[in-house]
Amino acid sequence: MKLFISSRKTIFSVIIFGIFALASQVSLSGQKSSEPISGKEKPTIILVHGAFADGSSWSKVIPILQKQGYNTISVQNPLTSLADDVSFVNRAIAEVDGPVVLVGHSWAGVVITEAGNDPKVKSLVYVAAYAPDVNESALGLTKDAHEVRKLPAVPGLDNPIITDGYIRLREETVVKHFAQDLPESEAKVVAAVQGRFHTSTLTATVTKPAWKTKPSFYVVADNDHIISPLMEQEMAKKIGAETYHVKSSHVAMLARPEEVSKIIIKAAQK
Repeated sequence: MKLFISSRKTIFSVIIFGIFALASQVSLSGQKSSEPISGKEKPTIILVHGAFADGSSWSKVIPILQKQGYNTISVQNPLTSLADDVSFVNRAIAEVDGPVVLVGHSWAGVVITEAGNDPKVKSLVYVAAYAPDVNESALGLTKDAHEVRKLPAVPGLDNPIITDGYIRLREETVVKHFAQDLPESEAKVVAAVQGRFHTSTLTATVTKPAWKTKPSFYVVADNDHIISPLMEQEMAKKIGAETYHVKSSHVAMLARPEEVSKIIIKAAQK
């Protein structure tokens, strides 16, 4: 009887020891998440849409990145203000364990320039995007390029619809100038799902440009009718970005998703 009781105590002790050992391992693994990330760990890629768009603008890029094993998040920004958009991106970054590659299209270049200061962000990718410096805005960059330095104008932002301070593009503008190299049926979908962009965002300025401390990559859309390709080249040079040219409309991620995905993956692998 004593032998039986002793055996039960031994078994119980082994079980308890095993539980504490497992708990210790779990605790240690949790602590590792705050330590330097292994070079073999793939970063999460956070995609940020621009004005006149929503998260579905990355719908062709997402499956390519996922197939390569990258956790991917497409943020649905409200487009109500720079502060609001940055807050949405910051919440997405907060959800992620480990490093992040932040990708911004068009207006979202301003957003990732500010949000990219988060320590988790290892690199920035600008896709036909604004790349402002301190106290610069999207409108300020555009005026300087076209009114001061006389770069050739682009026709895509002519004659928008403005309602209660929110801007949207006409369907014909999207078809002819925003997404002119997509099939017309696809371009009309882009027009249908576009977000409404508040006019205050045009003059919102950046306080701390993340590209000054983070590696940057820039995709110049050579057939862009929304942001001048010459302006894109200049911004890419100004921020010291690794620059790539894609023969595309403004929506390079929809028109040339394979090429854009390759550039994002290069940024993730650096």
